This record gives sequence, structure tokens and C-alpha cells, in this order.
Amino acid sequence: MECPPLLKIELHAHFEVNVTPQILHDIWIRKQQAGRKTSPIDPLDLTREEKYTDSNTEELISMISSFLGDLLTDKESIQYALRKVLVDFFSDNVVYLELRVRPRQTRDLSAEEYIQIFLDTIKDFEIHFPAMHTQLLLCVNRSHSLAAAKSVVSLATRLRTDEGPGVVGIDFCGDPTVRIDGEISMFTPAFEQAAENGLGITVSFAETIATGSRRELDTLLSWNPGRVAHVIWEDEEAKQEIIKRGLCVELCLSYHVRTGMTSGGFPGHHFKEWAETEGPKIALVTGDAGVFGIPPSTEYRLVAQHFNFTSDQMRHLARQGIEAIFGDEKEKQRLRKALFK
Repeated sequence: MECPPLLKIELHAHFEVNVTPQILHDIWIRKQQAGRKTSPIDPLDLTREEKYTDSNTEELISMISSFLGDLLTDKESIQYALRKVLVDFFSDNVVYLELRVRPRQTRDLSAEEYIQIFLDTIKDFEIHFPAMHTQLLLCVNRSHSLAAAKSVVSLATRLRTDEGPGVVGIDFCGDPTVRIDGEISMFTPAFEQAAENGLGITVSFAETIATGSRRELDTLLSWNPGRVAHVIWEDEEAKQEIIKRGLCVELCLSYHVRTGMTSGGFPGHHFKEWAETEGPKIALVTGDAGVFGIPPSTEYRLVAQHFNFTSDQMRHLARQGIEAIFGDEKEKQRLRKALFK
């Protein structure tokens, strides 16, 4: 089926890897022309697609992250990049977006000022494009200290709101080779604080063999997440707990296949296993769209192509994320009305 007209919910988008090399190039040119101090290297030259294959995607992501730190240091640049990212999702018929953002302190901005720019820009965007609502998730990284994690949770709590764009949750993510074999239990006080403050919690779950240990999975589940992402190397006990709780599983086919996180290509992706499992919901999401150039509609097209989903099945899939959003009941009702037309 043609997927762009299908109204979609996107729950896994990381801002940093949805900023395309072209967006970075535009900002770099502006700063060069204004005489601002930046890298002498054009982001577009270093991130040209022909230099990268699926086997070295992490190198490209690292390169883009480096340019982000160099270029997105001021209000104007952040606003420009964010508007471009929002337009990309809006153009792909996304009607609800939870955008994951790492609070960053730059030479010009505090972490709170940085996030406030996001909220103000989103609010202005929704005035002109009211069909898409956007909320933020702030990221706690595996490499953080407990103090840093608590600081992120405190910031998220301060920026929560019952009306309009705000921070609705915490995302636990980061390099899966860091703090393995249950060491992430050090973050438990921060996530207890998040839950007490009414913030939604989503976690990268069994993303690799190293992060699929029983100790780690028990810890993650003890934080009572509303959603779990990737879910590749979970054991049977964890799988049954996900089923029992009816959690929402965030799956990004293109990212998993192209980075070699799963085997068997698209036909062998574990999407099929979860789609046939009664209980959990599936949120079909994009992974690093700015890096791969793969919008949400392509993820749906891959499902239709490799799993022979009918039009009705595709619409049902798109609706599954409604009850898993961290937005309030009013937002869920808006989405039910839009997606059940």
C-alpha cells in the first residue's frame, strides 16, 4: 500500500540522528559567512553517503554527533535544525511525535535553555502545522553518572506541562558496551524519581548480547517502563514479563537490519514474532532517519513488503502506539479520532 498518506505515530526518533548532513551543511555555511568560528571542514564533504556502508554506520553517526556539538551551539542554529526535522516528520504524515533529546550545555546556553529552545520552537511550529503534536523525551545515557541522570530527571520534571509542548518522559539509551552485566542498577534512584514525578519511561532493552543479561533485564523491568525498544536478545522470562504487562515494543526494522543487530534480513526480523504475540503492542518506529534517509513511511512499506500486511493490518499497526504514548488522555483521544476515521 502507499504509506505516506497513512497517519502515523513516531515514538523513537532521536533528534541528533534525524539532523541530516544537508541541515548541518546549511548551518555551517551560515556560520562561515557570518565569520563565526567553526570547523574548517564542510559536514557534507565528510558525511557523503558513498563513504559509508552498513558496516560502518556507527562511524557516520559519531561524525554527525561531532558536527552537532560544533554547530548547534546557539538559538538560531538549533531552531533551524529542529524546524527542518519537524517538517520532515510532518511531510511524512506523522501526527504525533515524541522526540528524544540529550540536554546539552553549549558555550552559549545552559542545558535548560537548550531544551527550552526546543519547546518554544515546537510551540511555534504547531501554530502553523497544528496536525502534528510533538512532545520531548530527555535522554539518560548509560555513560552518565547518577548525579547527571538525576539532573536530567529534575530538568524533565521542571519542564512538564499539562498544555501544549512539554517534556513527557525519560529515555534510557547509549552505548550498549558501557555498564553491562547489571551495572545500570546504579541509575535506579533516578528512575524511581522519574516515576514518582509522573514521567513516562522508555528503555533500550536487550539491544545486544551484552545488554541481555538477566541482571540488566530485571533492573530495567524494575523501573516499570511503559515501552521497551529493540528487544532482540531478551530471554524467555523477560519476554513473558513483557507479554504479562502488555508493554509496547518499539521496533525499527531498517536500523536493526542495516546495522547487523539482527540476522536473516528483513524477512527474519523479530517483528513477525512480536506481531503474532498476543498482549504487547508494537510501535513501528524509525531509527536514525537523518543517517539512513529512511522516513517512517518506509518502515511501514518494509512491513507490507516482507510480511504481506494488508491495508487493514497496516492501519491497525499504526494505531497500536496510541495507548503507549506518554501524552495525556486528551492527546490519546485526538489520535483515536484521527487514526480511526
